[in-house]
Amino acid sequence: MGHALDRAQAHNKSKIYHVLAQEFGRLFPLFLLVSPRFLLKYLSLLSLWEALMSIDYYNQNARNFFDGTVTVDMVPLYQRFLPLLPPHAHILDAGCGSGRDSRYFLDQGFCVTAMDASQELAQLAQSLLQQAVTVCRFDEFQASKPLDAIWACASLLHVPLAELPAVMAHLTAQLTARGIFYCSFKYGSGQVSRDGRTFTNMDEAGLDALLHSLPLRIFDIWQTGDLRPGRESERWLNIVLQKESR
Repeated sequence: MGHALDRAQAHNKSKIYHVLAQEFGRLFPLFLLVSPRFLLKYLSLLSLWEALMSIDYYNQNARNFFDGTVTVDMVPLYQRFLPLLPPHAHILDAGCGSGRDSRYFLDQGFCVTAMDASQELAQLAQSLLQQAVTVCRFDEFQASKPLDAIWACASLLHVPLAELPAVMAHLTAQLTARGIFYCSFKYGSGQVSRDGRTFTNMDEAGLDALLHSLPLRIFDIWQTGDLRPGRESERWLNIVLQKESR
């Protein structure tokens, strides 16, 4: 009964978010007519709303998401990331989800800071890791010590496209010189909303545009199928970036 009520509440929240997003869209031309300042405020509120929609989805579906991802074999991706790091490197698991990747990194002797914007997911990851998980959005995160690497596996894709350059700049600023930054996105272009979540897709052209103003260079880039059973046809763009010394 309790789970059914939670699902009903989540469905109602999603409907509310959808209606409000439609209302924002209807009012957009008025913002253009009234003032550029109102337009900027509108865009800021819309980006925040999109981010909150995704966070709410993971809060409402934390257990299902945890169970569906915690045992996925990610070793092929780790093998293209971890050899680039010094022993005992400090890794930020940005958007750690179930904590699966953080657990592996810890077991390999690395120092890991795990963070996620979902309170419910963070609690589950914290139990798995037996260490604290920071609850915050990407743009709020502040490292307690410099980062040798950032691992953002299927997480930055929930940042609205307009906010992505600023978010990546904020994280990159906390990397050491020549630090490594891994991120992955669903392959494609543009931004879509689905099942109460916002997805920013990425292809090679989009990546070039994204990196234009960032002190990052492409170290490695490749495509993979989804590693979850039954979803192998979904394509992912995997990117290893390195911070440039300027």
